[in-house]
Amino acid sequence: MKIALASDRGGYALKQYILEELVADQVDVKDFGCDDPTSDDYSKGYPDYAEMVAKAVASGTYDRGILVCGTGIGMSIAANKVKGVRCALVHDTFSAEQTRLYNDSNVLALGEMIIGHTLGHEIVKTWLHTPFVGNVKRLEKIKELEEA
Repeated sequence: MKIALASDRGGYALKQYILEELVADQVDVKDFGCDDPTSDDYSKGYPDYAEMVAKAVASGTYDRGILVCGTGIGMSIAANKVKGVRCALVHDTFSAEQTRLYNDSNVLALGEMIIGHTLGHEIVKTWLHTPFVGNVKRLEKIKELEEA
């Protein structure tokens, strides 16, 4: 499984922790940024990183994506604007499991200000290892909404 990963400045520390854990778990992961949370360059923000990861997943280049910002809210809103993306904002392992089981989410959004590093990693592991078992017809209805 190939994972696209990114954060804005507000999610940098958690993103780095998740990146290190995924690499240690031998997951194929690409870091799309942010690279320097102390930079004065505000030209890129959460919409830019969300777009990069969402498009990488929607194109099929990556199987899933993980986005981190301060709350996860902005990332999830922006990612869900990309056709073919089902981004779930998750702050607990139960929701991570449910969004894979029944929604087949392909992008995960996390909030660094809301969850700690250990919980963040547990959420990611749960989300990555939970299969979709839900109703495909419901997903088709979601796809129809994208066309409306």
